[in-house]
Amino acid sequence: MANLQKVAFYTLGCKLNFSETSTIARSFKSEGFQRVEFSEEADIYVINTCSVTENADKRFKTIVKQAQKANEDAFVIAIGCYAQLKPEELADVNGVDLVLGATEKFKITDYLNDLTKQGFAEIHSCEIEDADFYESAYSFGDRTRAFLKVQDGCDYKCTYCTIPLARGISRSDNLQNVLNNASEIAAKGIKEIVLTGVNIGDYGKGEFGDKKHEHTFLDLVKALDEVEGINRLRISSIEPNLLKNETIDFVAQSNSFVPHFHIPLQSGSNHILKAMRRRYMRELYVEKVSQIKTVMPNACIGVDVIVGFPGETEEYFLETYNFLNELDISYLHVFSYSERENTPAAEMEHVVPLSTRKKRSKMLRGLSAKKRRAFYESQLETTHTVLFEGENKEGYIHGFTENYVKVKTPWNPELVNTLHQIKLDKIDEDGIVRFTYNEPEFAN
Repeated sequence: MANLQKVAFYTLGCKLNFSETSTIARSFKSEGFQRVEFSEEADIYVINTCSVTENADKRFKTIVKQAQKANEDAFVIAIGCYAQLKPEELADVNGVDLVLGATEKFKITDYLNDLTKQGFAEIHSCEIEDADFYESAYSFGDRTRAFLKVQDGCDYKCTYCTIPLARGISRSDNLQNVLNNASEIAAKGIKEIVLTGVNIGDYGKGEFGDKKHEHTFLDLVKALDEVEGINRLRISSIEPNLLKNETIDFVAQSNSFVPHFHIPLQSGSNHILKAMRRRYMRELYVEKVSQIKTVMPNACIGVDVIVGFPGETEEYFLETYNFLNELDISYLHVFSYSERENTPAAEMEHVVPLSTRKKRSKMLRGLSAKKRRAFYESQLETTHTVLFEGENKEGYIHGFTENYVKVKTPWNPELVNTLHQIKLDKIDEDGIVRFTYNEPEFAN
């Protein structure tokens, strides 16, 4: 192992995966490895997989080929949700040497004693019932924002979802651990932390190894708001039935939590919501949006929606479209339903043709563009604080306001990972907002 110095990582999927990849990368560093970009030559390539959509599954083979192109003799390791659900399928991909399931991925460096390519992949998987313990994680150094894992797994039984099969039961980090991690992140100069997990509104369950809630999500939010050195805290995706009004009200007057919520809807039809086994009806969703906009009129609200679920007639789809069109939301994340093995939805009748799914997805993406534009226009001539990102994109630096308006200005490396007050001026032809600085030292 002493001669194998370089390791590269590729992450598919969600913010939770990014937090875990970053933590695993730090374990490699402690073993003496140097992290390099995935496009560079490395001795080990680690691919953290996702299985939420069929597209993420298909991309895996392409990514393995990228690794082989950079170094055909490299050792390729697959971890993550897809590796837990279908380890044999990943093991059959040419070039893959090791597949680690849900309980093994954080022990990855224990498997590095022999990195000789054998011509076949070794599998270390587990029964998902064994994934009943918690592993802390957070990202650092990959992006301007840090993703802080606070919860893992899910006890919900949505008929389309494989995540409970890939990640196990709902369980949480203990509160003190989360606060310690947040303080560590703040000490590294990170300006914004995004809370992440599978079902973060369920925070507190399994915090000390049992189902009892020692703390709630609101307890977590209140405690994090007191951590010194954090400029911004952002809540990632949270179920509408778990987003309590008390949490919304607290965020509205918080020191560091920003007015941005991402709330999965999945369908605007109560008939489809019941078929999905979601734990709310659309009326509750309206209540949550209304509450947010009442106490935070400038809040950004993102929505997840699935099109083409079995039984989604044209009438049910139009219910969703019209529901979203009338709702005071800011953007959509649109997913075309894809059949997943071992889920009840995969056995349902009245399958929606792929061409229809594609058409409906296109319609909702168009609606999302309209909603985002309307939200951005509503923010023009107002003053916000922007956090600048670290990438030079065609001569521009980009950033996000606290309420998630994307902005850009000519590239200036001194702005990276800095916060500045700005006044939103106009929307560019690419849909991104231009601005002027409100601060004297940056005034034009």
